[in-house]
Amino acid sequence: MRRPGVKGHRGQFFADEVVSHHGLLITSRTRTWLDCSRKMSVEELTVVADHLLRVPRPALESRTEPYATREDLEDMLDRHKGTPGIRKARLALDLARVGSDSAPETRLRLALEDAGLPEPLLNVPTELHAGVVRQPDLSYPERKVAVEYDGEGHSETAQIVRDIAREEDFVRAGWILVRISKRHMQNEARLAVAKVRRTLLSRGWSQHD
Repeated sequence: MRRPGVKGHRGQFFADEVVSHHGLLITSRTRTWLDCSRKMSVEELTVVADHLLRVPRPALESRTEPYATREDLEDMLDRHKGTPGIRKARLALDLARVGSDSAPETRLRLALEDAGLPEPLLNVPTELHAGVVRQPDLSYPERKVAVEYDGEGHSETAQIVRDIAREEDFVRAGWILVRISKRHMQNEARLAVAKVRRTLLSRGWSQHD
């Protein structure tokens, strides 16, 4: 189909790769992820894979199951061997993890690992004191280092108060909370990597660990 502003493409689809959304036939999330591998970078594909694998929080969302499992994405790759971009998609799936709550969190994790830092845990509930549980975006429990990405919403007054209380909880428990902003993520997240590396080194981590 061709019309002004629309370019049509032909492809082979399994029945479950096409779904209806408000009466419009579209490709499924997993098939769209694969199709995007033609144009997206490995990092971008990993961000999307993390989003698909993410386990939702029922108290905040209207769903209880992830959009896809790792097996779903593996099956999609196995169905379409040889399709353009599939090598990038396979690399992205190897890098994908369950637990990231946002694209910046995934990009931060990848930047830390690319720089040779240890792989952090993702959004794991951590008991700091009796009855006080915090869930840092990324964490290194063995070093008592937590890393939080502060997006734009953290500039609101109420959120600032909550952020201060959270940081005080970590400090009282002997943890160091590393706060990362959009500024730290510029230039391939060099400032973010340097900040986390300094903190880990201060806690006894070695590049040779």
